Amino acid sequence: MPTELVAPDRPLALGCMRLSTAPERDDARALDVLRAALDAGVTLLDTADAYGLDDADVGHNERLIARALAARAGAAVTVVTKGGLTRPGGRWVPDGRAAALAAAARASQARLGGAPLALYVLHAVDPEVPLATSVRALARLREDGVARATGVGNVNRAMLDEALAVDPELAAVEVELSPWRLGAWLGGVIARCEARGLRVLAHRPLGGPAGARRLATDPTVRREAARLGCAPAELALAWLRDLSPVIVPLPGPTTVAHAVSAARAGAVALDDEARRALDRRFDVERAVGAASVAAVDRTPSARPGPRASASEPESRRTSTVDARDGHPAPDAEVVILMGIPAAGKSTHVAQYTARGYARLNRDERGGTLDGLARALDALLTDGVRRVVLDNTYAARAARARVVAVARRHDVPVRCVLLDTSLEDAQANAVGRLLDLHGRLLEPDELKKGGKRDPALLPPSAQSRWRREYEAPALDEGFAAIEVVPFVRARRPGTHRALIVELDDLVRAGRPMSPDEVVLLPGARDALHAWRAAGWRVVATSWAPAVAESAATAAAVAAAADRTRALLALDVDIAWCAHGAGPPVCWCRKPLPGLGLLLARRHDLDLAASVHVGRGAADRGFAARLGVRFLEAEGGVPPPP
Repeated sequence: MPTELVAPDRPLALGCMRLSTAPERDDARALDVLRAALDAGVTLLDTADAYGLDDADVGHNERLIARALAARAGAAVTVVTKGGLTRPGGRWVPDGRAAALAAAARASQARLGGAPLALYVLHAVDPEVPLATSVRALARLREDGVARATGVGNVNRAMLDEALAVDPELAAVEVELSPWRLGAWLGGVIARCEARGLRVLAHRPLGGPAGARRLATDPTVRREAARLGCAPAELALAWLRDLSPVIVPLPGPTTVAHAVSAARAGAVALDDEARRALDRRFDVERAVGAASVAAVDRTPSARPGPRASASEPESRRTSTVDARDGHPAPDAEVVILMGIPAAGKSTHVAQYTARGYARLNRDERGGTLDGLARALDALLTDGVRRVVLDNTYAARAARARVVAVARRHDVPVRCVLLDTSLEDAQANAVGRLLDLHGRLLEPDELKKGGKRDPALLPPSAQSRWRREYEAPALDEGFAAIEVVPFVRARRPGTHRALIVELDDLVRAGRPMSPDEVVLLPGARDALHAWRAAGWRVVATSWAPAVAESAATAAAVAAAADRTRALLALDVDIAWCAHGAGPPVCWCRKPLPGLGLLLARRHDLDLAASVHVGRGAADRGFAARLGVRFLEAEGGVPPPP
């Protein structure tokens, strides 16, 4: 059963997930695969409680491994298992709560024979639970003797640093890493693990079944594999191991032949010719992975900015600079202009192109960020000395290719971060949508149109950016980092307005038909008082029953007509017909779509307007619009 985690040399390892998650799985065949791998010299098996078909199948893979090891008492085999993912209905849903992790670890311990777990890993970060909470729970499992060592999985560099700050005793990281997916290498995760002595367990090291097929037909891989006398997959695994002494690939074979082949990869030794050929093929700069940026001046910009705290790491110090002040362009420079989608990059980049910078933008050119890095390489090779790339660049890995290319040409890279909040970016995105189409688009229109026009981004694009965002740091290789504060350019308007929430403030509930409309006491008189005081009156409402097919849009519109009639007031009512859950539209509060639409329709001066509502969604809506918010306590308040 499991022995010590740390061995003099790296173990040969196997990822066991597909033996339990494949719909066509077969336990007898899976046991044959495990036994063949162990016979071939594999000494580390990677599993998880979630490796099964669904929540009713929790622990299937762990039980398989326990059966395979039962006949090998005393064998030096390490079992790594993970917790923090659940499988409701076959989906993968994070659960990083401390109590859930504690219960899952103890259940895994029991399934694997009762001895302390050699290594227990947080399977994935739960966005609903602070990472510190999950990491502290792992530390308690060590203290309680449930696990000898703990680690974290599927993290970026910023997450890893956060986890290490909470628990410096973490022993391992598990991330996806393959010739086709090098984000953990480019993003500095591997470098941080090298510096801290953490083992890196690389899952999907061949890129899954499709990636393995690509390797088998890739001319460079095939040529070098034939020259060294091994299979293409074996060469790829050997190349991953060669990238860093802390990397342990976790191939996931489902046949005996592939299990034996995965073990053979440990004996494949790359020579310099193969190393150079594969590094070129997969566009790897080994200095990037090692975080060596000595070729780039890492001193912060000498231009005025706040002094960094003496306790702040040098790699995180930046200058807060407004780069729009027209200072002369340097002789040679690459600028990464980054920020959340709809941060204002397209407007800001004009200041660079006006000063002679060549622009590289994926929205205009299409393709991938790696393709832009190759285009940058071509420009610099052709003698272009000033280039600006204005893309979101949320993650270190996305930026690393640009830095590596510029370093090869001895050109410094300056990072300019547009410091635009999510709320301001949401308002920008809606404003751009209204400029282009004059209305708010439906979710299906955003989804389909976004493939052709990047301006048609859904709210999820900005939420995804926030999840992936890693603040730029000088240790990425930047010569300087400039932070440009966001300044909202207000759209001029003529009229001040009361933007009132109808539901439960003007009328009872959310009426879905005309006969359900009941005005609340005093609402009619209050709105007339606002109108008499010179305010335009417009309104918002939410009708999720339409999305749930409990009401029709025509019936909701008729209820709006009935509301106007009872109020004896011509109130423009803008309403959202989309359901609860993660936002798929721009019109559900607190997103600002309805308010900005009403402002366009009625030429409103939002800075002079007021939103009356109740609760967090209405407060957030007002903040995004930039209007004053009045909390309604006992109904619609009188005009100020």
